[in-house]
Amino acid sequence: MTMEEGDGLRQRRPIRPQVITDETLVQETQSSSTYSGKVFRATFTCLALSLLIPSLAAVCLLESPIEPQSLSFQSPPLMTGVLEPNVKLRKAERLYEGELVGPESLANIGDVLFTGTADGQILKIEDGKIHTVARLGKPPCGTRDNEPNCGRPLGLRVGPNGTLFVADAYQGIFEVNPTTGAVQQLVSSDTPIQGKKMSFVNDLAVTSDGRKIYFSDSSSKWQRRDYPYLVMEGTDDGRLLEYDTLTKEVKVLMGGLRFANGVQLSPAEDFVLVAETTMARVRRYYVSGLTKGGVDMFVDNLPGFPDNIRLSSSGGYWVAMSAVRLNPGFSMMDFLADKPWAKKIIFKLFSHDTVMKFVPRYSLVLELGEKGSYKRSFHDPNGEVAPYISEAHEHDGYLYLGSFRSPFVCKLNLKDV
Repeated sequence: MTMEEGDGLRQRRPIRPQVITDETLVQETQSSSTYSGKVFRATFTCLALSLLIPSLAAVCLLESPIEPQSLSFQSPPLMTGVLEPNVKLRKAERLYEGELVGPESLANIGDVLFTGTADGQILKIEDGKIHTVARLGKPPCGTRDNEPNCGRPLGLRVGPNGTLFVADAYQGIFEVNPTTGAVQQLVSSDTPIQGKKMSFVNDLAVTSDGRKIYFSDSSSKWQRRDYPYLVMEGTDDGRLLEYDTLTKEVKVLMGGLRFANGVQLSPAEDFVLVAETTMARVRRYYVSGLTKGGVDMFVDNLPGFPDNIRLSSSGGYWVAMSAVRLNPGFSMMDFLADKPWAKKIIFKLFSHDTVMKFVPRYSLVLELGEKGSYKRSFHDPNGEVAPYISEAHEHDGYLYLGSFRSPFVCKLNLKDV
C-alpha cells in the first residue's frame, strides 16, 4: 500500500446508519399532514365556491312568486293567566274519522249537523250517518289543480227559513235547500265588485230576517289554494262585503284587509266582526245605530292568527286559531314580518306546501267576551287530538271543531273543561 493510498483511506468518513426515532416520524407526519390539509382545504374551498356562487346567482335570477310587504307586529301576549297552556282540547272526541275531509265550517238544524268538505260537497250528519246534500262544483276533486272546478265550501250558515247559506272559495255565495239539495247561486265570483274580482270568498254571516248576508273575500289576487302566499306576502286586498237578498246588490263595507277571514254578527246585529288573519286581529264594522259605517279594532295582537268566529252561549265569541304566536316561544310569521327579502328567498327555494310544514301543529281556541276580552282558552300542544282547527261551533253544551284539512270532526263536552 502506498502512502497516497493510506492517506486516501484515512480521509474517508465512515457511513453512519440513519437513526429513525418517534420524533422523526412525528415531524414527517406533521409535515405531510400539514401539506395534505392545505391541499384538502384549498380543494374544498374551491369546490364550495364553485357550487355556492352559481347557486347564489341562480337564486338571484329566480323569480319569487310573491312581492312581500314589510309588516310590524307587537310582541305576542304572554301565555299566562287565561292563556296559560293546557291540554283541554285533548278531551275532544274524534267523529267520523276517515269518512270526510276538511270540514271547514259547521252548522246545525236541530241535532242535524251540516258541513262542507274539501271534495266540494255539502254533507248532512244525522243519526250517526253522513249523507250528501249537494255538490257546488264538478269532479274530479282531491288535488290542488282541480280545486277551482271542484269547489271548496268554506263558511256555512243556517238562514231563517231553514236553508243553508254557503260561501264557496272559488264560486261565490250559494243558498242550498238541505232537504231537496236544490242549489241557487246568489253571488258569482265571476262578477267584479267595484272593479275587483273575488278570488277567495271565505266566510259569511246572515241576519235573523235573512235580508242581509255579510261575507269576506280574502283576496282579489290569491286563491284559497295559494293561501300561504297570501299570508306571507301580506297582501292588503281583502274585503268585507254586504249582499242584499232583496235588491241583489253587493256593497264593499271594508277594504284594505290583510287576509279577511271569519265573519260574525253581534247578538244584537248592530256590528259585524271580521278576522284579519295576517295581522292577528279582529276588526269591527258597525251596521246600525249612531255609529253605522264606523270601523274600529275589536281585539288586537291575538296569540294566534284567527280563522272563523262564532257566537258562544255566554254572549261572547269563539275564535279558532289557524296558527299560534307562542310567547315564550317562536313565531315564524313574527320573525319574518319585517324581512320581505327573506320571505322572497324562502319561496324561491321552497314550495308553499314545504314552508307550511314548518308551522307548528299547536291548536288553540279562544273564547272572547262581548267586548273582546279573553275569557277562556283551550289548547292542544302539537295538535295530537284536534289539529288544524278552523272553527269552533257551539251547540247544546258541546263545542264542535271544524278543520280545514283533518279527516274528522271533533266534539268537546264543555262540562269537561
